[in-house]
Amino acid sequence: MKWLACLALAGVVSAVSAETVRVCYNYGCLAEAEAHFDEARMTQLAAWLGAAQDAADERARLSLAVGWMLGWAGEQTPIAADRGGNFADQAAFGRMDCIDHSTTTTRLLRLLEARGWLRFHRVAEPAQRVLYLVQVHFSAQIEERAVPPEGGGTLAAPERHVVDSWFRDNGQPAVVMRLEEWLAGNEDQLEAVAIAGRSPD
Repeated sequence: MKWLACLALAGVVSAVSAETVRVCYNYGCLAEAEAHFDEARMTQLAAWLGAAQDAADERARLSLAVGWMLGWAGEQTPIAADRGGNFADQAAFGRMDCIDHSTTTTRLLRLLEARGWLRFHRVAEPAQRVLYLVQVHFSAQIEERAVPPEGGGTLAAPERHVVDSWFRDNGQPAVVMRLEEWLAGNEDQLEAVAIAGRSPD
């Protein structure tokens, strides 16, 4: 049975073609530039995401995949200068605020979704939170695909997670965590990236 799964994955990988995505920068999506992902890199993404065993594994893999894609985009656009948060890169050309990140990361996720490479999640509209009445923050967001419970019964409400690339420097894994924890500002309770540090090569 394993060989059938490998054969199916090989078919997906062989059908991969290049893609171009517009990335936002200089705060508030004031500027945009095109980032091109060639067939070799798209093939890496297809194989990497295709190996996910369940929703949690797919989220861990998405954390790295989004980091890789932003890093690859940084090789072609000014966003290589982006640093985590809004203070370490305030004067840098290519800096990104949460609007730049949430917009760009949503575009990247929708590219992966359109390719059929997200098997356990769908891409939702960006999430917004307000902390202490004045701290407004946005993030890309995904939702687990509903799985019918064994033996019938009603479907549980699908869990939502943010994919927040704003917290870390360009090219680093995105923060992926449950929406409720993110809304509460609990960034210290990040969903573990068990495969952090892995290289796409």
